[in-house]
Amino acid sequence: MLLCLTANHRNASLDILERLSVGAPAATRALVDDELFVSGAVVLATCNRFEAYLDIDEPLTGGRAVAVESAVEAMASASDIPPDVLRGSVSVHEGSDAAAHLFAVTSGLESVVVGEDEISGQVRRALDAARVEGTTSSELERLFQKAAQTSRGVRSRTSLRGTHRSLVRLALELASSRVADWSAMRVLIVGTGRYAATTADALRARGALDLHVFSPSGRAAAFAAKHGLIADSSFADAAGTADVVITCTADAVVHADAFAPGRRVLVIDLGLPRNVDPAVGSVAGVELLDLETIRLHAPLEGFGAHADARALVGDAAAEFAADRTAGPAITALRQEVLKTVEDEISRARARGAGDDVEAALRHLAGVLLHRPSLRIRELAVEGRIDEVHTALETLHGLEVDEPPTASPWSETAQEMMPERSA
Repeated sequence: MLLCLTANHRNASLDILERLSVGAPAATRALVDDELFVSGAVVLATCNRFEAYLDIDEPLTGGRAVAVESAVEAMASASDIPPDVLRGSVSVHEGSDAAAHLFAVTSGLESVVVGEDEISGQVRRALDAARVEGTTSSELERLFQKAAQTSRGVRSRTSLRGTHRSLVRLALELASSRVADWSAMRVLIVGTGRYAATTADALRARGALDLHVFSPSGRAAAFAAKHGLIADSSFADAAGTADVVITCTADAVVHADAFAPGRRVLVIDLGLPRNVDPAVGSVAGVELLDLETIRLHAPLEGFGAHADARALVGDAAAEFAADRTAGPAITALRQEVLKTVEDEISRARARGAGDDVEAALRHLAGVLLHRPSLRIRELAVEGRIDEVHTALETLHGLEVDEPPTASPWSETAQEMMPERSA
């Protein structure tokens, strides 16, 4: 079964998210290696959320509670967070609720900026990383592929299409109240990753012309050549002449001594873990705009579009759950029909039939199975899978093994991890 443990901008402090982003990914790797009941894990870590999606085998009563507690303790230890503190900062979703949550996250409905551009790519890269680490599972693959499909549907069928929606653009919108003319500003971008590229594009859209980049890892020259920026080899020199400094890297922390007191500089920290020491904001003349400030000013979503998107996410979650419920019935019917077809092919071959007859019979089997398979899924979505099982037994003499259903959490699990809205 699926479990999702989520700490995000709605239920956890930036400090908790920062610590989780550093330590917890290794902990989930260890869970897959060391815990017999954890068969897969995918970790999603962004600047406003940390989520662990776990594929759990539940051999014993209370297995969910054991899985949750093991995951919390492992992540707390790896992130240097007291377990009780982490329990108070994590919400838990299971089964179809975990699917619905991921679908909403991937569609940008749980983001600081609703409908943001970046999140679907971050979810995709989280799955890619799990594949490289060898921690994914067939159920998690199915879950994340359905999440990507749902996100595309939300973007194509609602007005939350992601156009000009991102944390970077929100940060620049807030910064524009302090910047009279972006074309007159010397802007230093610290970092050369995807966020840095998005930041450069967003700055140009606002009219910025004098764009510099510094990379703690030495990649500034290549990044500058690709994106049309000026590469700076010394952070101290670059920061000393910049009007705006934007950090979006995992490789650096900017300290207060980088800025001369009295000189006006706007510093925007988009990194998690923090790229800028909070003490920078106390330097005379320096204004610090960090993630805490940015997310406090996130705009409310458009209610109509948001409601439409939520409805699509709900439908997708129901379909995901129904696919699992319908799977055994469809498999049983396919096996029955295909066995009959194989028998007919053998008889036809014995009478001298060629490849064209075999191909025709296999095509006919596919045609015959198509509509019943669709109808089984429809009935599963409607909660009528029992009718399917009865029909298969009555008409074909087939007994279908039902997949295990998610039972309500035990009292022990609820006491260990009280669930709240994410």
